Amino acid sequence: MKSISLLLAAMAISVVSFSQVKSDYNNDADFSKYKTYTFAGWQEDSEKQINQLDKDRIQKAIRAEFDKRGMEFVESDGDAIITLFIVFDQKTSTTAYTNYNGGMGYGGRWGWGYGGMGSSTTTYSESDYIEGTLVIDMYDSETKDLQWQGIITSTVKDNPKKREKTIPKKIAKLMKQYPSD
Repeated sequence: MKSISLLLAAMAISVVSFSQVKSDYNNDADFSKYKTYTFAGWQEDSEKQINQLDKDRIQKAIRAEFDKRGMEFVESDGDAIITLFIVFDQKTSTTAYTNYNGGMGYGGRWGWGYGGMGSSTTTYSESDYIEGTLVIDMYDSETKDLQWQGIITSTVKDNPKKREKTIPKKIAKLMKQYPSD
């Protein structure tokens, strides 16, 4: 029974720490023409929701991924313009565990054995967490058309050391969906 409890606890933790990545892009775009990019900043003042250290972690991870794709960061007039948007939601995770105890009692004409009334107890537990969604938009600098959008939705870690490790991993996972020509 302990192994089932541990399995359920592990499943609950994995659901909370799950990150989801999605992307979409312009099928007609020639992504090989983008050799440079410029950060245009954070949309709708969303950068006010995070501290400067996390903003730097995010931008550093994005730069590293674009570098791997042969794109160079320039302060202005890049081939592509990158904008960032972030939002946080307070969430609650509910887990239920039912413990069933079978009954022992009179088993009809065969005498004592299994049968009779059993009992069960269901325990509910709730845990609060913060879910963050980061949106990375890439626009063509000439046409101003959206060419690529990547979205990461994940649980925000309280420990800054963990964020230092998980932010680059999650952005790398998202950038695997970046179109390659």
